[in-house]
Amino acid sequence: MESLLDLARTIRTVRKQYRLTQEQLADLAGTSTRTVRDIEHGTGSTGIGTVAEVARVLGLVLRVEP
Repeated sequence: MESLLDLARTIRTVRKQYRLTQEQLADLAGTSTRTVRDIEHGTGSTGIGTVAEVARVLGLVLRVEP
C-alpha cells in the first residue's frame, strides 16, 4: 500500500465485501463505530494496534517493508 488513504480504502472495500456495517466491524474488533469511521476516512489518531485488529478481523495483514 502506498499511503494511509490506500489502507483506509482497502479496509472500507473489504468491509463492504463482507457486507458488514461499520458498527458490526467495530463490535468484532472490540472498538467503537467512530474509530472504524476514522480509520476508513484516514482521519483521527487511531493507534496502530487498533488498526491492525480491524484489519485482522477482515482477514488482512499489515506489513512493514523497507
